[in-house]
This record gives sequence, structure tokens and C-alpha cells, in this order.
Amino acid sequence: MPLTVRDADDGVRFAVRVQPRASRSEIVGVHGDAMKVRLSAPPVDGAANDALVELIAGALGVARRAVRIISGASSRSKVVEVEGVTAAAVLRLTGL
Repeated sequence: MPLTVRDADDGVRFAVRVQPRASRSEIVGVHGDAMKVRLSAPPVDGAANDALVELIAGALGVARRAVRIISGASSRSKVVEVEGVTAAAVLRLTGL
């Protein structure tokens, strides 16, 4: 099943599957219908969420404030919204 990217108000919204405490932070592809992301940060005190926001913002070339975790803040499965980007830009990150 391919990554599903939906249009939001001024950008896009998509699912992310996070693997915390990895050896390095990187976007590795697709897991089901979500973007799979490995994060070196532990899932403690929001460190993994901060690392996720920073990684996605850097990969898409937007400011950190343009990336928001809409749901799943305490879960490995999250929904992320990014302002100012297209669905095509998000799909390119996963190699699709």
C-alpha cells in the first residue's frame, strides 16, 4: 500500500511510523501507508517528537514551525501536517 498524502489547509498531511533509538535519524521509506522514519532520539520527554519535526523540516526545506504533529504524540504512529509543501515533495522523500 503506498504512502497516503492528503491536502491540508496550506500544505499536506500524512502518516508517519517512527522507530526511536535508532543508530541515526533518517527517512527510510514506507511502512504500510505511512512514511517510515528512524530517529536516534529516545522516546522520552518529547525528544523523539522534536527530532521528527527537525528531520522532516530539514528534508522538506521548511521552517520547524511549519511542521506539526497532529495526532499520536505519544505513539509510534503519528499524523504530521506540513505547511508550504506539495504531496509530490513528500513522496520524493520516500523514493516514490
